[in-house]
Amino acid sequence: MRFSSVAASAFLGLALTSNNINNVNAFSVGSQSRGLRVRSSGSSGSVGQQFSYSAAIEGNKKIRYIVSSTRLFEGQEAESEAEIETVGETAEETKEVEAAEAESETEAEAEEVKAEAAAEETESESKEVETAEVKADAETDAETKTDEEEKKEEPVEVEEVKYVLELCEVPPASHSIEQSNNGPANGPTTTLTINLGYPGHPEPLVIETGVIGRQAAGAITLTRGETVLYTTAARDNSPKETIDFLPLSVEHQERFSSAGLTSGSYNRRDGRPSEHEVLTCRLIDRPLRPLIADGWRHETQLLNWVLSYDGLRSCDPLAITAAATALWISDVPLSKPVAAANVGLIDGTLVLNPTNEQMEHSTLNLTLAGTKDAVLMIEGAADFLTEEVMIEALTFGHEAIKTICVAVEEFGSMEGVGKEKNYSTLVKPLDGLQEEVNEVLGDKVEALWNEEGRKEDLSSSMSALSKEAWSTFEEKYPDSKNAVMKCYKSLLSKKMYQKAKNTGIRCDGRKLDEVRAIDIATTMLPKVHGSALFTRGETQAIATATLGDSGMKQKIDTVDGLNNKRFYLQYTFPPSCVGETGRVGMPGRREVGHGNLAERALSATLPSEDEFPYTIRVESLITESNGSSSMASVCGGSLALMDAGVPVKAPVAGIAMGMLLDDVNSVSDDDAVIISDLLGTEDGLGTMDFKVAGDRRGITTFQMDIKCEGLTIKTMERALQQAKEGRMHILDKMEEVLAGPREELPPTIPRINTFMIPADSIGKVIGPGGKQIRAVIEDFELINMNVEEDGKIQITSLDTKKMKKAESFIMELITKAGGGRGGGRGGGGGGREPRPAYVGPDAVEGQVYKGKITGIHQFGVFVEILPGAEDGSTPGLEGLCHVSELHYERVRNCEGFIKSMGVEELEVKYIGKNAKGQLQLSRKAVQEDRRNRGRKSSGGLNKNSEEEKKQPEMSKKESDVIAQAIEGISNL
Repeated sequence: MRFSSVAASAFLGLALTSNNINNVNAFSVGSQSRGLRVRSSGSSGSVGQQFSYSAAIEGNKKIRYIVSSTRLFEGQEAESEAEIETVGETAEETKEVEAAEAESETEAEAEEVKAEAAAEETESESKEVETAEVKADAETDAETKTDEEEKKEEPVEVEEVKYVLELCEVPPASHSIEQSNNGPANGPTTTLTINLGYPGHPEPLVIETGVIGRQAAGAITLTRGETVLYTTAARDNSPKETIDFLPLSVEHQERFSSAGLTSGSYNRRDGRPSEHEVLTCRLIDRPLRPLIADGWRHETQLLNWVLSYDGLRSCDPLAITAAATALWISDVPLSKPVAAANVGLIDGTLVLNPTNEQMEHSTLNLTLAGTKDAVLMIEGAADFLTEEVMIEALTFGHEAIKTICVAVEEFGSMEGVGKEKNYSTLVKPLDGLQEEVNEVLGDKVEALWNEEGRKEDLSSSMSALSKEAWSTFEEKYPDSKNAVMKCYKSLLSKKMYQKAKNTGIRCDGRKLDEVRAIDIATTMLPKVHGSALFTRGETQAIATATLGDSGMKQKIDTVDGLNNKRFYLQYTFPPSCVGETGRVGMPGRREVGHGNLAERALSATLPSEDEFPYTIRVESLITESNGSSSMASVCGGSLALMDAGVPVKAPVAGIAMGMLLDDVNSVSDDDAVIISDLLGTEDGLGTMDFKVAGDRRGITTFQMDIKCEGLTIKTMERALQQAKEGRMHILDKMEEVLAGPREELPPTIPRINTFMIPADSIGKVIGPGGKQIRAVIEDFELINMNVEEDGKIQITSLDTKKMKKAESFIMELITKAGGGRGGGRGGGGGGREPRPAYVGPDAVEGQVYKGKITGIHQFGVFVEILPGAEDGSTPGLEGLCHVSELHYERVRNCEGFIKSMGVEELEVKYIGKNAKGQLQLSRKAVQEDRRNRGRKSSGGLNKNSEEEKKQPEMSKKESDVIAQAIEGISNL
């Protein structure tokens, strides 16, 4: 079945000009097993904007149409692409609509084609298809245009079709274990395969041990699809008897080589952990630490590497599951298997471990870990979801965790897999010591909690009582100070719980659901764009907001490629905020985690970059701390954003919830006491730290850590409801001071203007060696000017009049042959001089050349295959090796791929010219030629070669579209 570009455009209700039609890529026809799937996003097709639409027909025909287009500026040819995918048997053949003549440039002709196509679709489908028109100015000679043709018509808004979730069928939940002698030296190996049974997650989890890392206490590989993790658990042979805590450390590394990349550092070696790797280490540590037997003092280390990454789904839940499994099969006394899952919410449907693409459409990103009995840890962000939806998502994710935990428990019980747990070296409590401490110090601890004083007074009293506790028992237990102090701490916790449970009053005199006194001040720093001082009890934060242009974005190199963050929050916790001295420098893991939590809380309320083109940086400096400084950062950050005039959707507040238990070594029950606005003392002696942030509609972020063996869904539901009440109280206090964003940006914030120019005029704006762009910045007193590859220009200035003059000058510059300096005063010079042409022999099509790399871009690499004049008077002959022609496997990050090669030259084949006469080069063709020669020399005995998948070839039309889009870039 053949489809024309006009047929597709007519079906979508798009009136495409001949320019659009000529640039529509060749359609690809494929198949899927599950019905019709539609996705689309769009905006109006007015000049200077981008748009993409898709539509579909439901009924007898199961065909997907996707058409996307980009109009960069008036008169420029648009880039369009269309894909039609046959999903099932069609009940009736679609009638072919003849393509409009290339000369059909006028609006009337485009409308005629659209109407004709729409009528035929209506007849074939017996169904009315709504259409919307995107008008494009006809590209005709300026002298023949009539006044009526020159009038720009307002774009017709097209209703956006929602993303439709596609979830393939999967086998039911199950697991199987296989043992063999396939290891090194025919050693035993054990493989666990787990089918989770959730639609959309066809890849099983495959855990294997006995092949790699056999000298570690526990070592496994975990595979899902083409993602492979390797994890080890190791411990020292002898315990550290002088310490009174669990010496557990966790390291997680996402190796660049796992995605076919190399670090961009000077020595090309993966360096210190990235922010995401630090956050993943915390995710691994938090659910495992509470389940390691009390009294374990062996130095224990969990090491986790991502060895292969397919870029399909997040590795975070895999990292937790892999580390827990390695620890479970070791001799470290972990009480239960632990597993993790990721949950998304797409159009009201909960999805287990969604793909990265699906997560872009999700209103929830929840990572949770737990045992088969209860939840241990949750972390994530949401788009103003209700507490009821959160509970549903937690229940949904915990079901998958149960499946994994049951399988891992059996895996560890297999012969030769799980080692016997080492309980012999545990520091055990002395018989009768706890009872003695309770009897001697019980009344004094009760009196301590009845003081209900400030942090300073309470700390002094606790310190004095702590010294008294040791002095009382030092003579009887001279070598057991840690044991005595542990019993003393247990008494403090038990008495705190009893007071709260019996009286409803906490150690500082507040009720269980009472929030401390709140004081707020804004605009306290005159030169800062936005500032706020948020004080809640004895926790205080100074939050500032700074706005800038796109050059202020935070650049992060990851295995998914370079990530440019438009909004980021940086949290600082100096030792002085708790009255201490200590190291000050790079942020520690705790600071990274708290900053990321507050950042997620505020992200959901920010306007899009199209609505508000600023890059936003929030800083939170903790000046006092007595519990929940991260939630103070959320409140202060929200106030600072509004003080800076950022049009946030709504104010956001955060609160930390705590839990007190009678028995900290059990799962939460109905006797658990939930407390609001957690104190530092309650955090240290309690069993839960549950942070929740959001606005009046719902939750934007959450994080929970516990010290007991789990939290039931029922207890979590109680905590969420009580947190909502506290959040509403804090929002009331915030709105008394600042109810919404300032109506105008403060005068200290630079103004930003964004507009488009033709991509082939970029050279005129930049000038030789950047001469022209520097002149524009200097003459119009701009703060900055950024020119992107697609012709998007962003200028920043404190003077809006001069900024508008700069825009007028640039537009005038690109429409005239000359141009130059003068800040709008005109004058020649300063424009781009004509580039000398190549003089020399022509390239031979099909010939392989070794050329110098002259430019690296996301879309490909420019290579000089023939040299220019020795004196430099004429340039060499350049061509483009598109990213799809760089390697026989897919290259996700062109710049990173070339950097990882560490070469200055490429061997490429000249494969012809495009419609513009530009040279097209292919490195992939050279590789395939060599592989084919290797197969021939082996006599064709390699059967696997017949099964290799062919890489998709670019059509000539696709190449021409790319050439049109990047024309002029190589002149930079």
